[in-house]
Amino acid sequence: MTDSTLDRLVSDLHDHLAATATRPVREDASRWLGEAEAVAGDLTVGPLPDDEVVRTRLGHVEHLLSNVETTEDDEADDHVAAARDALDDALAVLGDEA
Repeated sequence: MTDSTLDRLVSDLHDHLAATATRPVREDASRWLGEAEAVAGDLTVGPLPDDEVVRTRLGHVEHLLSNVETTEDDEADDHVAAARDALDDALAVLGDEA
C-alpha cells in the first residue's frame, strides 16, 4: 500500500470520529471519542509525520477507543465501528513494528 492509502485511512478515521460529535452519545463515550478525534485530527493536518510517530498516535487512538463499548446511539456506534476498521487498516499498512 502507498502513503496515499495511509493518508486516506487516517482521514477516514478522523471523519468517522468527527461524525460522532454531532450525535447524542453517552457522556463518558463522548469524552473518549473527542480525545480520539483530536489525536486523529492532528494527523490530518499537513503531510503525515514519519511512520513511528503515526504508529504511536494511532496506538493512542486505539487505547482511547478501547474505552468505548457503546455510545447508545446506533448511528454513532456505526461510525465508531467504521473508525475502528480504518484504524486497524492503517495499523496494518504500518506493519507490526509497534
